[in-house]
Parts: sequence; C-alpha cells; structure tokens
Amino acid sequence: MQRVTISLDDDLAQAFDRLIEERGYSNRSEAVRDLVRNELARREVSDDAGSCVAVVSYAFDHHERQLSKRMAEHQHAHTHLVISTMHVHIDEKRCAEAVVMRGRLSEVKPLAEALTAETGVEHGAVNYIPLSKTSEHDHHHHHE
Repeated sequence: MQRVTISLDDDLAQAFDRLIEERGYSNRSEAVRDLVRNELARREVSDDAGSCVAVVSYAFDHHERQLSKRMAEHQHAHTHLVISTMHVHIDEKRCAEAVVMRGRLSEVKPLAEALTAETGVEHGAVNYIPLSKTSEHDHHHHHE
C-alpha cells in the first residue's frame, strides 16, 4: 500500500471530518479510498461500451393511470437486461420499486432513464456499478 499526503484548507478539512463521522468511517484514509474508488468507477461506467450493473429506484403513486402497466411493459421489453425487481408498498397510495439491471451502459442507461421519466414517478434515481473486464465473462461463481 502506498502512503499519499494531501493538504486541505481548514473549512474543507472540517467538512470532510463531518462526512467521515456521518458515514461512520473509522479514519480519513478509508474515506479517501472510497471517494477515489467512486470517482474512478464513475469514470469507468461513463464508457457506453462498458458493462455495468444498474440499480434504478423510484417511488410512484400506484393510482396513477396505467403507470404500473407501463413500468411492467418497459421491463418485459428488456428481459435481457432486467435481473430483478423489488416492489414495496409504502402506504395506501404510494409504492417503491428497485430494478436491478445488467448489461452494456449503452443499453441499460436508456431503460433506466425511461423508467424514471415516466409520468407519475417520484424521486427516481440510478446507481451504475461498473463491471471489470473479467467479471463481464465470469458468471460461474457460487455463494457459500
């Protein structure tokens, strides 16, 4: 492991320390490693040809006219990308869903954007996780 030294002005250092405390890091090094990993992953996933896993989450009013049907149609039209969907009832009116997809960013991103852009969807968000070149081809792992 290499040691890297950085300098921060007082305000930035204090804000960083608050972030460390809020997120529960045990030290600054762990927080910096996560920030660097996240930025590198974000850059890697910006390559449209690259493979990724995407988690699309959103809340919606299930009384919104035909919205549930439209969301299901999007997913059924892309069964080669959609791995799993979790549906949760928040209250009498609202539901939340999380859709996990896997594929090339150039295919996954338009579907994620279509799901979150549907009329009636609230608080849509997408998290892209890049897959390394080795994990793109290795689908034969087992959990013990």
